[in-house]
Amino acid sequence: MSTFPVPLTGTDNTLMWATEADIEDAARRQLRNVAALPWTHGLRVMPDVHYGYGATVGSVIAMRQAVAPAAVGVDIGCGMTAVRTNLRPDQLPEDLHLLRSGIERGVPVGFAAHKGEARTLSRHPDLAARYRTLMAEFDDLRARHLTRAASSGKATAKAISQVGTLGGGNHFIELCAGDDDRVWITLHSGSRGTGNQLAQVHMEAAQALSHNQGLVDRDLAVFLAGTPQMDDYLHDLWWAQAYALLNRDVILQAVCDELSHRIEGIAFEAPIKCHHNYVAVETYDDTELIVTRKGAIRAGAGDLGVIPGSMGTGSYIVRGLGNPASYQSASHGAGRRMSRNAAKRRYSTEDLASQTAGIECRKDAGVIDEIPAAYKDINEVIDAQRDLVDVVARLQTLLCVKG
Repeated sequence: MSTFPVPLTGTDNTLMWATEADIEDAARRQLRNVAALPWTHGLRVMPDVHYGYGATVGSVIAMRQAVAPAAVGVDIGCGMTAVRTNLRPDQLPEDLHLLRSGIERGVPVGFAAHKGEARTLSRHPDLAARYRTLMAEFDDLRARHLTRAASSGKATAKAISQVGTLGGGNHFIELCAGDDDRVWITLHSGSRGTGNQLAQVHMEAAQALSHNQGLVDRDLAVFLAGTPQMDDYLHDLWWAQAYALLNRDVILQAVCDELSHRIEGIAFEAPIKCHHNYVAVETYDDTELIVTRKGAIRAGAGDLGVIPGSMGTGSYIVRGLGNPASYQSASHGAGRRMSRNAAKRRYSTEDLASQTAGIECRKDAGVIDEIPAAYKDINEVIDAQRDLVDVVARLQTLLCVKG
C-alpha cells in the first residue's frame, strides 16, 4: 500500500508523492510560494521534485483564471517520445559506435544546428508540410516584436535551423533493451532556443503587470484570463508546444532513417508521445482550471507515457491510472538529486565511465553533470507513484546520444 500522497506542511491545497524531508529547502520554499498564490486552486508534487528556475520541477499547478509562465518553464513543450521496434536486442550490431556516430551526423546536438532546414524534411513530405505550416505562423508570434533578434532575422533563422536538433543538458536519444525482448528508441527534447526566448519575453512581461507587484517571488508572476497579455502568451505557447512536438518527430525520423540504413528489416511501431512542460485546460472539483505541468506528464486512464532515468539507468514505459488526486499526472523522470555544478565538482570522467560501463555513449568531461549519480533512483521514483501509473515495460540503456 502506497504511503502517498502526503500534504506539504503549512499548506492546505498541496499533495505530494514525495517525502518532505527529502526535498531541498529551496524547492520547499518554491512549493509553498506557489501554494500561497491567490490564483492557485491546488498543487501536486511528483516524486522527481527538485528546485527549478522560477518554479519547482516535478510540480502540477492548477490555477483559477490565471497562468504563471514560470510554472511551464523556459523549454516550452519539452517532452519524450518512445518507439518499440521489431528487433530483439541480440539483433543489434555488436559494435554500436557506428550507430551512435550515424545518429549524431543526422541530429545536431548541444549548441549545433542544421545549416538551414533539416535534410530529413526533404525526404518526408508529411513532416515538411507541418514544418511549413508552423513557420508560416512564425511572424504572427506575439513576442517576436519584443526581441532584438526578430528585427534582424536571426530569430527566424534559429527557428528554421533548430528543427530536428537535440540540444544539450538532459536531452538525449537512446536505444534501449526492453524487458519485452524488444529494442526501443527513446528521445527527449523540446522547443530549443525559440521556445526559451518566447518564455523569457513573456515572463518579463508578466513581472511588469500591476497585480504581480506584491508577490513574494517575482518569478511566479501570472497572466490573468481575459486580458490581452494572457491571450498573447497562450497564442505563443500553443505554437511553441507544436514546434517542440515537430522537433521530436523530425529527430525520431532521422534516427529511424539511420537505423533502417544500417539494419535490414527493422520496423517501427506507432510512437508514444508526451509533453512534460506544458499547459492544458482541464476540469477538477467541478471547476475548469488552467493546469501547468512542469516536469510532469499527463497520466489519464490509459494514457501511455515515458518516464526516463539517467544516461545509465534506462526508462519506463507507463500507462496512466487516471488518479484525480494527482490531477491525473505522474513524474517526468528521475529528477536531479544534485545541481550540475555540484556534480562537476564531485565526479570525474573515471566515475562517469564506471557508471556508464557497457553503454555506448560519451564519457568525457562535457557530460559529467549528467552522470547517473546526479539523479534520483528511477526505480524508487516509480515505486512512489504506483497509484498513478502501471509499468508497461522497463527499458535498459544500450546507446545514449548526449549534447
